[in-house]
Amino acid sequence: MSSKIVPMEDAAARIQDGAVVTVSSSSGLGCPDKILEAIGARFDREGHPRNLTTLHPIAAGDMYGIKGIDHLAKDGLLSTIIAGSYPSGPSSLPMPAIWRMLVENRVAAYNVPSGILFDMHRDVAARRPGVLTKVGLDTFVDPVREGCAMNEAAAAKPIVARMELGGDTWLHFPNIVPDVAIIRATTADERGNLTYEHEGAYLGGLEQAIAVRNHGGLVIAQVKRVTASGSLRPHDVRVPGHLVDLVVVDPDQRQTTETDYDPAISGQVMRPWSSFSLAEHGVEKVVARRAAMELKSGQAANLGFGISAMVPRVLLEAGKEQAVTWAIEQGATGGMPLTGFAFGCASNADAFMPSPQQFTYFQGGGFDVTFLSFLEIDLEGNVNVSKLGKKPYLTAGCGGFVDITANAKKIVFSGLFEAGAELELTDDALTVRTPGKFTKMVDEVEHVTFSGRRARELGQEVLYVTERCVIQLTESGLVASEIMPGIDPVRDIFEASKGRVRLADNLKEMPKALLCEHPMELDL
Repeated sequence: MSSKIVPMEDAAARIQDGAVVTVSSSSGLGCPDKILEAIGARFDREGHPRNLTTLHPIAAGDMYGIKGIDHLAKDGLLSTIIAGSYPSGPSSLPMPAIWRMLVENRVAAYNVPSGILFDMHRDVAARRPGVLTKVGLDTFVDPVREGCAMNEAAAAKPIVARMELGGDTWLHFPNIVPDVAIIRATTADERGNLTYEHEGAYLGGLEQAIAVRNHGGLVIAQVKRVTASGSLRPHDVRVPGHLVDLVVVDPDQRQTTETDYDPAISGQVMRPWSSFSLAEHGVEKVVARRAAMELKSGQAANLGFGISAMVPRVLLEAGKEQAVTWAIEQGATGGMPLTGFAFGCASNADAFMPSPQQFTYFQGGGFDVTFLSFLEIDLEGNVNVSKLGKKPYLTAGCGGFVDITANAKKIVFSGLFEAGAELELTDDALTVRTPGKFTKMVDEVEHVTFSGRRARELGQEVLYVTERCVIQLTESGLVASEIMPGIDPVRDIFEASKGRVRLADNLKEMPKALLCEHPMELDL
């Protein structure tokens, strides 16, 4: 039997013009960057492949050294991109090529919730009639709003429709059949069996490979190393060789951005809990502490990016690091979720779930509480995290946010009340020395990533935790129920929000212990 191991250039040459290509990645985590680079290089040489459509349940690449989708962001090569998230980063870095194509309307670009994109792969694999879901109703996903379209080129070609079934309203995503899957693993044997022992997550490579295989397409796997046939333990094989056509090798592939290999990320060693850094003291940590007070021992909790990512470090500082089980969309369950370039990974995890199964858990609301962040909040309680018109690449899009919030029992959003305010923090008070450039409490958000109206219909408990107050979503709008010591409720909340956040009659003061630099006792 001939080996499936081929040079990068040979694999890239197999991709036909007009192909639908699905890519497994999560920013730098699990990104098959070298094969994407080879495809872009082939286009530069030959002008082929042309007019590709790419599917990305989670972003491919980032702005910090792993180009990912930017290898394909070329006029003529890429015609359509459907992604759960996109490379993002600070305004101090140049705009990624894919974002420039998007804002200049040179590619039809869609932002589809990550869980729905995984569902699309499973349904097309089983030859079901597309995804039928309530995830995304009354958000930008809904065709009554943007229908996932990110620009005019996408709006002209809708990919989702509303339909009535059994007396309920649903969103229907018709099948998009992928011709090529590009996935990544650690090791392949000569028959194409894949193991993931150095990876920080399984992501959705198996489901993507099955979707392509069931429709007679091409599956390409990038790996770090190759071993002889028969040398892999069957229990370790995550993608069996009969689903894989070609294997390409990048011996230098990184585990995550700026991490060559950390055995704690892939669960091969367990770190001492004392080795994890604590959150730096400051206003954001104060917000994370108040958010952490919403936890109870024994709960299962989801975690997002931003200030919310500090909540596990607050528990660590309080000696409660194993009091709750964290579940993140890339698949890690339990342990300590990581921050920075390793976000999406966890050390000391109890288990790694494939992302599609993790999203099934999220979409069904099986967890107790989720901690997420916000860019802006409006009078309806709607939250925007997915669109920032002036600096679009500062946000990655919705990712799993819409899937997670669709049926969550309790949602805790965290963020700063204003942008650019000068704040003074002492052990006794947090005061606003200079007002911010603008409030994040607006009349109407630019993009509805979370629907306050639907949350009220479903009876979800929703809190917005800021450095000034805790805001509750009520039938009559946004009401501040708790205030931080040192904050003037009328000036710093009601007037600063232009009356959009009202003050509760029984406004309570948050504990001063939130403000102190020394560890805070946390009663769960």
